[in-house]
Amino acid sequence: MQPEDLGRSYDEIAERWLEPHLDGNGISQHELALRFAAHPGGRALDAGCGCHGRFLRLLELRGYAVEGLDVSARMIALARERMPHITFHLADVCLWEPEGRYDFISAWDCLWHLPLARHAEVLTKLCGALAPGGVFIFTFGGLDAPEERLDASMGVPVNYSTLGVSLTLQTLAAAGCVCRHLEYDQHPEKHVFIIVQRV
Repeated sequence: MQPEDLGRSYDEIAERWLEPHLDGNGISQHELALRFAAHPGGRALDAGCGCHGRFLRLLELRGYAVEGLDVSARMIALARERMPHITFHLADVCLWEPEGRYDFISAWDCLWHLPLARHAEVLTKLCGALAPGGVFIFTFGGLDAPEERLDASMGVPVNYSTLGVSLTLQTLAAAGCVCRHLEYDQHPEKHVFIIVQRV
């Protein structure tokens, strides 16, 4: 599945991500990640930001100048309606090139939609977009080996893939980042969040 196809799938279901039950999803994990920030404030990016805006608001409250990035045009349109003062980028993260460095990057529940063959390069790019001491939090499938599959349980086709735990950690280390926290936060599901820091 290509990123443009993923964008079209999420265009069809974007409004689901405005539901109130998502208000707290991932917030405590982000608060933990913020404790590792070497330089609180600065620039922050929410990659795969969707339209809800909870992480953008949290980061703004902590003094960050925030930006959002998403491949879904509908998600970006809804986000701009809700948060018109924020800069949003409608782009495929595989092709997007950062301008400058970020002190905090979030990619919550989105990178697992990448084609498996693009995972390592995108992780390397996002790590490279961090300023020294910058923090990166993201989620991935906590399997023991790489895997990729297509799923339509949300009513539209969506790609899921993961490098697995070992290869993800190796990729991050090679990109100059140190793991500060890794947790299976929905056990027994294989949902993993990880906090890394640029050294």
